[in-house]
Amino acid sequence: MLTEILMGGFIATVGGVVGFFVSKKITNANFDIYVDKAKAHASAIENEAHILLSKSNIKAQEIELEATKKYENAKARAKEDLSQREDDLIRKEQSFKRYKQSEERRLHDDIAALKARKVDLQRNEKSLESLKKRYEKQVDEALNAMEHCAGMTTDEAKSLLLEKVEEKSRADIAHIVRKYENEAKQEAKKKANYILAQATSRFAGDFASERLTNLVHLNDDELKGRIIGKEGRNIKALETLLGVDIIIDDTPNAILVSSFNLYRRAIATKTIQLLIEDGRIQPARIEEIYTKVCNEFEDSILNEGEELIADMDIGVMHPELVKLIGKLRYRASYGQNALAHTLEVAHLAGIMAAEMGGDVRLAKRAGLLHDIGKALTHDHDGNHVDLGADICNRYNENSVVINAIYAHHGHEEINSIECGAVCAADALSAARPGARREVLESFLKRVTEIEEIASEHTGVKQAYAINAGREVRVLVNASLVNDDESVLMAREIAKEIEEKVQYPGEIKVNVIRESRAVEFAK
Repeated sequence: MLTEILMGGFIATVGGVVGFFVSKKITNANFDIYVDKAKAHASAIENEAHILLSKSNIKAQEIELEATKKYENAKARAKEDLSQREDDLIRKEQSFKRYKQSEERRLHDDIAALKARKVDLQRNEKSLESLKKRYEKQVDEALNAMEHCAGMTTDEAKSLLLEKVEEKSRADIAHIVRKYENEAKQEAKKKANYILAQATSRFAGDFASERLTNLVHLNDDELKGRIIGKEGRNIKALETLLGVDIIIDDTPNAILVSSFNLYRRAIATKTIQLLIEDGRIQPARIEEIYTKVCNEFEDSILNEGEELIADMDIGVMHPELVKLIGKLRYRASYGQNALAHTLEVAHLAGIMAAEMGGDVRLAKRAGLLHDIGKALTHDHDGNHVDLGADICNRYNENSVVINAIYAHHGHEEINSIECGAVCAADALSAARPGARREVLESFLKRVTEIEEIASEHTGVKQAYAINAGREVRVLVNASLVNDDESVLMAREIAKEIEEKVQYPGEIKVNVIRESRAVEFAK
C-alpha cells in the first residue's frame, strides 16, 4: 500500500515537471509571435509617418510660395501708393507757393493803399482843423451880435431856451411815461392771471369738511349705561382724562364726542372705540387705553409727516417740525383742515415759483411751514405767526421760510419770489369758494363791522361790503375829499379792519371819489 502511494506521488511529481516545461515552451512560442506582430505594426506606422512628413513638406512649400506672392503684390501696391502720394505732395507744394506769392502781392498792395489813405487822412485833419477854427470864430461873432441885439448873455439865453423846451416836452414825457406804465400794468396783470390760472387749473382742493363733533356707534344701547358707569364714575373719568364733552342723548346706538380741539377729539374717539371693543370700561382701564392711544397717535403723526415730506421732495427737516406737520391734520380754521390747506399752499406755491423762475423746492418748503404755528396754538400762548417763526428759527430754517411765515399775514414785506408765491397761494387756498365754512351770524357780524368802520370816516357818503365780505366799496364826497386824501383814507380803513376784524383771506378796500359839474344853457 505504501509502495502504491509512493509510486503515485512520484508519477504526479514527474507529470508536474513535464507540464511545467511544456507550458514554458508554449509560452515562449506565443511571445515570439507577439514580438513579430509588434515589429510589423511599428514598421507600418513608420512608413505612414514618412508619408505624412512628405505631404507636410509639400504643403509648407505651397504656403511659402503663396505668402511670397502676396508679399510681392503688397509691396508693389505700396510702391504705387507712395509714388502717388509723392506726386500729390509735389502738386500741393506748388499750389501753396502760388497762393503764397499771390497773398504777398495782395498784402503789398494793401499796405500801399493804407499808406496813401493815411496821407489823405492827415491832409483832411489839417483841413478840418482850419475849418473848425473858422467856424468857432464865426460862432463867437454871431453870439456877440445876438447878445448885442437881445440884451442877454449866452448863459441867460441858454437857460431860457432850456426852460421853454422843458415846459413844452413835459406833457409829451408824461404821456410817454403814462403809456408805458399802463402797458406794464396790463402786461403784469396778464402774467399774473396766467400764473394764477396755471396754478389753480393744476390743483383742485377739497371743500371744508371739519366738524366739532365725532359720532361713535354702539352695537347695543346698554353700552351707554356702562360708559356712564356707577354714579357717572366712568363718564367723569373719560371727560376729565380726554378733555372732551361726551354727549349721551336719545340717539339710538350712538354717542357724540364734542371738542374744538381735533387732536383731543380724535384721541378720545379712538379710546372710546377701543374700550367698547375691549368691554372692560373702568377708570384704570380707561387710563391704560388712553396712554396706549396717545403713544400710537404720536408715532402716526411722525410717520405721516415723514411721508408728506418725502412725497413733496423738499429735503431733510428736523424731526420736531416733521411731527408738527403731521399734527396739522388735527387742526382746522373755519372748517378747513390745516394740513389740507398747507399741502394746497405748498403745491400752488411750487407751481407759481416755477412759472416765475424761482426755487420750486424752497417755495414748497415755505408753503408747507407757513402755518406750522397752528399746531402749537392749543398748547402755547401767542399767535400762530410768532409761534411758527420761533420754532423755525430754533431749527435753523431758511430765511425765505421765516419771511413767508411773517409775510403771509402782512407782518413783513415780501423779499423773494418764493415768499410772494406762498402769500398768493395762501390767499387762493383760503379765499376760494368752498374752502372755508363759517356760521351765518359771524359772517353777518363781520360784514356789519366792516361797513361801520368805513362809514365812520369823515367825508364818507356810503359804504357797503360786496363779494361775500371780501371787498368793501366806500363812496366819498368829492368836495370834502380830494384824490390824495382818498388814497390815505383807503389805507386807514384797511389798517383799522386788520386791527378790529377777524376774517379769512384778505379784504379789498375801494375808495371811490366822483365829481360832477352840471350847468344849464338858458
